[in-house]
Amino acid sequence: MKKGSFFDRSELTRQLWSFRKEFLWVGFFSMIANLLLLTPTLYMLQLYDRVLKGRSELTLIVVTLLMVFLYGIMVVAEWLRSRLLVRGGVRLDEAMNAIVFNASFEKNLKRVDANPAEAIADLTAIRQFLTGNGIFAFFDTPWTPIYIGVIFLLQPFLGWISILFCIIQLLVAWYSHKATIDDIERASKAGGESSAYLFSKLRNIEPVHAMGMTGSLRQRWLDLHERSLAEHGHAQHKQHKQQAFSKFIRYTMQSLTLAAGALMVIEGKMTAGGMIAANVLMSRALQPLDLLIIVWKPFIQARDAFLRLEKLFADFPEYASKPSRPAPQGDVRIDRLVATAPGRKEPILHGLDASFPAGTVTAIIGPSGSGKSTLARCLVGAWPETSGGVLYDEEPIQSWEGEELGPHIGYLPQDIELFEGTIAENISRFGDADPAKVIEAAQRTGIHEAILRFSNGYNSEIGEAGALLSGGQRQRVGLARAIYGNPSVLVLDEPNSNLDDAGERALAQAVGQLKASGKTVFLITHRLNILGAADRVLALRDGRIQHFGPRDGVLEVLNAEQAAKGADRPAAANQNGQGKQNGQ
Repeated sequence: MKKGSFFDRSELTRQLWSFRKEFLWVGFFSMIANLLLLTPTLYMLQLYDRVLKGRSELTLIVVTLLMVFLYGIMVVAEWLRSRLLVRGGVRLDEAMNAIVFNASFEKNLKRVDANPAEAIADLTAIRQFLTGNGIFAFFDTPWTPIYIGVIFLLQPFLGWISILFCIIQLLVAWYSHKATIDDIERASKAGGESSAYLFSKLRNIEPVHAMGMTGSLRQRWLDLHERSLAEHGHAQHKQHKQQAFSKFIRYTMQSLTLAAGALMVIEGKMTAGGMIAANVLMSRALQPLDLLIIVWKPFIQARDAFLRLEKLFADFPEYASKPSRPAPQGDVRIDRLVATAPGRKEPILHGLDASFPAGTVTAIIGPSGSGKSTLARCLVGAWPETSGGVLYDEEPIQSWEGEELGPHIGYLPQDIELFEGTIAENISRFGDADPAKVIEAAQRTGIHEAILRFSNGYNSEIGEAGALLSGGQRQRVGLARAIYGNPSVLVLDEPNSNLDDAGERALAQAVGQLKASGKTVFLITHRLNILGAADRVLALRDGRIQHFGPRDGVLEVLNAEQAAKGADRPAAANQNGQGKQNGQ
């Protein structure tokens, strides 16, 4: 397949193309169903022109049984095409859900207009359209000329009238599309903004409630919601108006067809049965065109969903599998590491160079905003905008598969991120839990006894984001998750921010055990009493390494600098005071 061809656009396009056989079968069954829709026409012709004239009961029974048989085949054909589409939709979802999840995960990791539920909702919109009435309209519409051809066989004059009415119906459908598409898109966008705003506030409900922000935020949401309601109301009003106008046109044209047929009967150019049959065929010919108007909205939504997923896959493509690598031993090096962020002119980290041998504990310190947490995320490969490199055993961290490297990394973020489930599931990272390893990790962080006091012990549910745990318990569970399985590299961002004295002692003891077992540990901290567990200190300021070396040496230099600054301030104050006195 030539690179850049239509079918090479994305995995979604290739998957849709892979269902071409199913669509061909759907087309075949649609052909059978639409051909058999001529059954009532033929049945009426036989009743009016043969049964009623010949007054034959046997003929009536035969044609009626044949009619029932043909209807049965038509129902089976429609059932089979529906089943094919439903199964195809399920297969599409099964083939694409992991790819959509991975691309959405990458997008949210890079914080690019993040809306976690949008991609999955887009896949659902495509699947529902492919399995709904909308797709049947596209398969049934090509049969409109067949019905018109049969009308021509009955009476050419009625055939030309049918062509005229179909053209009118198509013009109505096109006008309806042009009149409503912008309103539908605006309504969809407004609804998405309203929902996203509400969900973002529900995720932070405690400070909203505690600080009395509910009223203000509710008013902002109501403004967005009222705008969404107005847009949806306006769009639906236009859609209903277009649908009503379309029905008026269709019913009028059907009645005019009946009137024209009656005229042909009066003039002796066709039979009464032909008149009724032509009217039924006209109704069948216009029905798919009328359905096109009804399915414009889901079609537009599915089209927009397809385009969004295409852009998502173009921006975050599925990468080829990386070769399996041995577990890292813990040697970490940063090489001219630069970290940036969208909308920020200056980098957060400016070309950092440092090496961290296995079995060392490095404390990363510095004032707020110096880049400590950004460096922590870079060290575990969780910061999206970087240049330079983070190397494990002299290999770039990106050269590992994420799920292969993950068990060898322990990470405790500054904002403890636990998940709904049990304590054991959270500590074991929701994998196949090894009870012995879970208990060992809990014991090393000093939370084992506290867990046993819960009603269900390690099987106790912690609620969404660990809401049923205290701050200190969340931090210890997060720390236990980080050290679960004895990873080679641990990055602990403010691991003692919520710990009491006993918790700090347990933390220091755990860090000492990790160091003794040859693990590489990074401690990002503001609280200097944990520095006793470190053997090296890296001091950051304004995204640059200010000092890096053995703990005592760096702390001595920092204390000397602090003392010098403290000595300068009184001198400056005295000079300012003397200046004021002289001025007086």
